[in-house]
Amino acid sequence: MKKIFKISTLATLALSLTMSGCIKEIDPQQGYATSGQAGNAPGAFDNFVTAITNQLTSSYSFGPADYPWDYGYPTFFLMRDVMGHDMPLEDDGHNWYLNWYSCGTGLGPQYLYCQIPWTYYYSYIKSCNDVITMAGPEPSEAHRSGAGIAYAMRAFFYMDLARMFATKSYAIDPQAETVPLVLETTDLSGLASNPRATNEQMWAQILADLDKAEAYLEGYTRPDKYTPDLSVVYGLKARAYLTMENWAQAEEYARLAQQGYSALTAEQYLDRANGFNSSTANNSWMFAVTYKPTDLVLQINDADSSWGSQMIPEVGASGMGYAANYGAPKRIDYHLYQTIPATDCRKMCYVDFAIDDMDEAAALEALSAYSDVPGDLLTSAAATTSKAVGGISVKFRPANGNHTNQYEAWCVAVPLMRVEEMQLIEAEAAGMQDEGRGIQLLTAFAQTRDPQYTYGTHFEAYGSTYANSFRNEVWWQRRVEFWGEGLATFDIKRLDKGVIRSYAGTNHAEGYRWNVGGYNTTDGSTYPDWMNLCIVQTETNNNSACSQNPTPVMPTQDSPEYNW
Repeated sequence: MKKIFKISTLATLALSLTMSGCIKEIDPQQGYATSGQAGNAPGAFDNFVTAITNQLTSSYSFGPADYPWDYGYPTFFLMRDVMGHDMPLEDDGHNWYLNWYSCGTGLGPQYLYCQIPWTYYYSYIKSCNDVITMAGPEPSEAHRSGAGIAYAMRAFFYMDLARMFATKSYAIDPQAETVPLVLETTDLSGLASNPRATNEQMWAQILADLDKAEAYLEGYTRPDKYTPDLSVVYGLKARAYLTMENWAQAEEYARLAQQGYSALTAEQYLDRANGFNSSTANNSWMFAVTYKPTDLVLQINDADSSWGSQMIPEVGASGMGYAANYGAPKRIDYHLYQTIPATDCRKMCYVDFAIDDMDEAAALEALSAYSDVPGDLLTSAAATTSKAVGGISVKFRPANGNHTNQYEAWCVAVPLMRVEEMQLIEAEAAGMQDEGRGIQLLTAFAQTRDPQYTYGTHFEAYGSTYANSFRNEVWWQRRVEFWGEGLATFDIKRLDKGVIRSYAGTNHAEGYRWNVGGYNTTDGSTYPDWMNLCIVQTETNNNSACSQNPTPVMPTQDSPEYNW
């Protein structure tokens, strides 16, 4: 009997996975490539390996409808970040992430929005399983690095799924359920009765995959930062041990991951031509994806179904873009902005709220401190319901400072891992073993952003007693440093933080100003129930052993203003 590459779950059996540069031969009865077909195709193995990372910027899951959020892996950064308090949205009919921000009905298991992570991630995992199957249990020298990449990326994807779907973080409850594990050894028949792995089981598998990746990628030199290498494996282990609160190993691997990298300087952080859009303009980025002119997301729908459309407001002259022209720029939370000292370079990534009180001429002059096209920021603000320019993010810049042609401006890279994350993991892990040592590391990092930083000023607990003051200080640095990079919800769940959106001066939209105590939680957590994603109904219908998370319930009224 010929061996068939198994689709990840029965719920996605019909999914046709498009992989750039990959063979398209299929078994006419099964609808997917067999191992024999793949093995006979010239260069097939290398093509399958390349496809694992190439597909991260593809629009294929829901592409025919041109959904503006259907632009690959980075869309999950925004889905997660708007769930908390650091990225407010306006309810103006143009915010395609409002469903995640507002605890919308669409988060329920029978809706398309619930299908998105399931379809994306399990198709990604299938790509990894295909490569692992082709490489075999003892990969040849020619296949070792490819197998290592597949194991690293499978761990990468399952790590995300575990943190999105588990109702408790590993350190809080190792027995909390994550998602069903589908490996290269999983029988197709077993998918109909495949229970969700516990945190303990899931993270053991993640670490096992990373152990293999570490062995197979030793000595491997990658072609670019869009391909994982040994440093990325170390970084993933640091993330895993941080989540598990295995402090000694988190510190060890975070330190190993930093070798050969250096943190962004203030000038690089605020670079108007290359700021947060290039993997080659700095030595900070460890792993990234990049959008190319040939990507479907930049060829259809005026390129509006893209990361750049959502995150880059400085292309007003193009007439395109949700951030630039359609009333949906991404902003920082007003309170978080107020806690950033003026001496911290990162504050210049966000427009000063005081500019809203200026006349147009004064506003243009003030905005020139943030952008070479200050009028574009006023254009962006004018299209919003609030008409406010305050808080708009200019962290993510158009490629090469191009402000007129969206097809070129949005050909940007997006960071998936930076050395700064490793520095903060090292600091947190060290501090949980020896607080004095952790404070030293944290202070050294913070002073690269604010030379006047002193420890002990950013300890707000957000309604939770789980983390001590030291970890709250680290959390604040992570919130500011990685705004828009997809880590916010993971940290809120890991630290069991509450959400606070209602307070004097808030820039959160009315109707969504909810604070801890004013929303539903699951199993006694402090964070809101909408951060535990539901499993799509087609999976639970076809997999009898798969349990379901409670459907989140939208609060019925705004919370009283919180007094900081």
